[in-house]
Amino acid sequence: MSLLSLFLMADWVVKAVMIALFLASVVVWAVAFDKFGQLRRARREADAFEDEFWKGGSLEELYRRHGEAPTHPLAAVFSAGMREWQISTQAGPGSFLVAGTKERVERAMSVTIQREMERMEKRMTFLASTGSAAPFVGLFGTVWGIMNSFTAIAGMQNTNLAVVAPGIAEALLATAIGLVAAIPAVLLYNMLASQFAKFAGRLEGFAAEFGAILQRQTEAAAQARAAQPMPAAE
Repeated sequence: MSLLSLFLMADWVVKAVMIALFLASVVVWAVAFDKFGQLRRARREADAFEDEFWKGGSLEELYRRHGEAPTHPLAAVFSAGMREWQISTQAGPGSFLVAGTKERVERAMSVTIQREMERMEKRMTFLASTGSAAPFVGLFGTVWGIMNSFTAIAGMQNTNLAVVAPGIAEALLATAIGLVAAIPAVLLYNMLASQFAKFAGRLEGFAAEFGAILQRQTEAAAQARAAQPMPAAE
């Protein structure tokens, strides 16, 4: 009555359910470890970028170092905002302060945040799906196995517990494996979803601060341009 013997004695449908649930459990842990590692790298790279950003150096120089090919989400947000700001402010001498520059910069950074978070949260739906569906898949295997056990009982016309116990035990094993797959999936999904939400908030906070810096620079440049004397008419 070991777990291996119960698996080997199970019906082929129950075996298929057990194998599918076991593989789903393995994938759940693989995805979770990958996402935790991805979050750790993203936070470390964001810390390094923010340290460099708040040193007060030239934004153009920082953009040349990181903005052309951003390698992490925070640099991608900075790159999107800086690129849109340069396009808007370099459109021509008469359109330095084009209408809606602030809105376009904020929209560019918002779209980048959404895209980066979608990339980071890829395969998270598998955790949620496994957590919600695995118990029912295991229950299907259990119901199927118990149906076969009752059919065997009817065929042998023997209700002795020693006769029916192995079939019921191997059927219940499917439910147990379903719970083994579902419980970690739910817990890991909740943990990762919370961490991703915090990181998204960090990106949004940086975008708001960076947008304010660009707006101040735009207004200062516009005031300097307005203060320049008009050329004398010939």
